[in-house]
Amino acid sequence: MLPCRALRSTHRLLRAGSGWCRALPPTPSHTLFHHPPPAPLIGQARALASAAPGGPGWGTPTADNDRYEHLLVTFKDGVRTITINRPEKKNALTEQMFDHVVAALDEAAKDPDTIITAITGAGNVFCAGNDLSNFRTCTMKQAEELLIRHMGAFIDFPKPLVAVVNGAAVGVGTTLLPLYDLVYASDKAVFLTPFSALNIVAEGCSSFTFPLFLGQANAGEILLFGKKVSAKEARDIHLITEVFEASRLYEEVWPHLQAMAKLPIKSLIYSKALTRDVYRDTLHKVNSAECKRVVERLMGPRVDNEEYEKYVAENF
Repeated sequence: MLPCRALRSTHRLLRAGSGWCRALPPTPSHTLFHHPPPAPLIGQARALASAAPGGPGWGTPTADNDRYEHLLVTFKDGVRTITINRPEKKNALTEQMFDHVVAALDEAAKDPDTIITAITGAGNVFCAGNDLSNFRTCTMKQAEELLIRHMGAFIDFPKPLVAVVNGAAVGVGTTLLPLYDLVYASDKAVFLTPFSALNIVAEGCSSFTFPLFLGQANAGEILLFGKKVSAKEARDIHLITEVFEASRLYEEVWPHLQAMAKLPIKSLIYSKALTRDVYRDTLHKVNSAECKRVVERLMGPRVDNEEYEKYVAENF
């Protein structure tokens, strides 16, 4: 959708500064801002899909595949597939997985034989977002840098990037979708961003991309109020490109990827750059602001007052 899907949607023939950087109230302790995730919300997220194993089975593992934790990287006919492979935890991303996704995207960008890169999930879940056990042994600055690096890899990826959403997409599993060039989804997929219920904020550049491409009203329902969106609704508001029957998702999508992989790579790269570069600096600025506020919301209750107050003073 950004950039190729955005242009298609515009023709259909397809805020930075919104308050992230306002200073926090000076008097209350930061621990007062923390609320545990509501039990119904946790149950809802866990019930979105089962943890059945399996992925698309496209190609053979790459030479560097073994160095990735909970990622399966395969290659066939110009298509590199990165499968998030932690189905027992709904494909929630660990700290190491954030970095390994960056490395896998870098590998895909540098490989001259890779034309199309597809990201999907093992089992019945695409991605359950950030594992809530993360960031318990690092500083706030380290967590910020990790998140900025992860989101930035999607902003800067030079080749066509396709999401194949095989099931529930929660948090960053949804918010990053506008940074893909195409998003194919199962008709069983659902999209959920429970940020307010978790006392955190939007990320993945969604505070910029969602109002811009989905409209302010749709963005508000999804990002502020955690509306759960079906695959059909997601297509109607241009969050995703096309919906396929769940049982035939990979069978139907593979010919599309093969056809795209036959196109000249230089032309694809240059056209993507021409449409994306107009937004690139803004996206990086938005990403930095979002990640700082996510870290403040997520880690504030876990660190001592001195570290928290220093982080707030330096960033807001």
